[in-house]
Amino acid sequence: MDTLRIAFFCWESLYSVRVGGLAAAATHLAESLAKDHEVHFFTPAIDGHAKMAEINGVSYHRCHPSGGNIVEYCKNMSLEMVEDYMQEEKNGSFDILHFHDWHITEALHSLRDRSTVLTFHSTEYGRSGNTFGNWWEFKEISDKEWYAGLMSRKVTTVSHALRDEVKHLYDIPDWKIDAVPNGIHPGAFYRDVDKEEVKKEYGIPPHVPVILFVGRLTYQKGPDILLDAVPEVLKHQSDTRFIFAGDGDMRSHLKSRITGLNGTAKFPGYLSDDEFVRILNACDILVIPSRNEPFGLVLLEAWSARKCAVATDVGGLSENIDNYVNGVKVPVDPGSIAVGINHVLDYPSTMQDMGRKGREKLEKEFRWDVISKKMLKVYSTVSDYA
Repeated sequence: MDTLRIAFFCWESLYSVRVGGLAAAATHLAESLAKDHEVHFFTPAIDGHAKMAEINGVSYHRCHPSGGNIVEYCKNMSLEMVEDYMQEEKNGSFDILHFHDWHITEALHSLRDRSTVLTFHSTEYGRSGNTFGNWWEFKEISDKEWYAGLMSRKVTTVSHALRDEVKHLYDIPDWKIDAVPNGIHPGAFYRDVDKEEVKKEYGIPPHVPVILFVGRLTYQKGPDILLDAVPEVLKHQSDTRFIFAGDGDMRSHLKSRITGLNGTAKFPGYLSDDEFVRILNACDILVIPSRNEPFGLVLLEAWSARKCAVATDVGGLSENIDNYVNGVKVPVDPGSIAVGINHVLDYPSTMQDMGRKGREKLEKEFRWDVISKKMLKVYSTVSDYA
């Protein structure tokens, strides 16, 4: 394959706006592709960032959008991205334009005559917890997802489960949509830490088992389901401790419910990357209690650290975990989560073995060099160079 000139359009990156897993997924895919191809990344800036930057082989073009709400902000962002793209296109045409999620729909509309690929990392239906919530925002964003899927030449999703969801929601034909999973650098989240020291910093005795949740404290991610499971776990092993790391609109509500748990559940808030890696490597089990999970990048992060995961049997989690081999899958309810946690706590050697087998699967299937080759196959079906 000849060297390609590829344009990414994404509202998140690790070096500008960073909200969730989209930042890591898009950035690392761009960097993997940039080892053999020319990659330009169109994205917003944050205060103090230069308009242009080259980082890890990727050329960043940063805009400065504004807006009264997320929909208006993303529309203005898309229009500014197109201006930056048209300026860069004077230096040579692009072979592939790769758009990520609904935020860039207006940019995709403006550039729809090119060789375009759209990746769904999630849907508004899934993010809203499969409920209507704020109807105006839900409908506006869902309409943009539908239109972006219609306009793009090819669509990818980060799991087969999300592929089925997108096909159902937006009537995208089978031939047009492929599943290409997210990836990870295998050792990125592993660190040899002093587990007792880390636990001490969180006020936890050294030999007490620690159950970790990390992510947005939102309905979709299910932290309330895990909190409801805590009493059943404590009945089984009373010295267990729980850490809910992250922030979100459910945090105040969740904290208001821990008064009867005698300090067994802690909410440290948003953690820096370094602190997350420390607590991940010090914990015993990572729990992913999501109601909807298009992929579940945190599962790969757990496997990177050789940690066992107990996760709900949904979406990408269901696809990627081999039950009782490299993790435990349970139904989406507190009782089942408690049973899964208790089972793993009863067999420490099995727990450790599942973490090791997760790392082995990660090394084989989810390295970025493996994932980028899959994406290049998709690119070959839409561009004029094929």
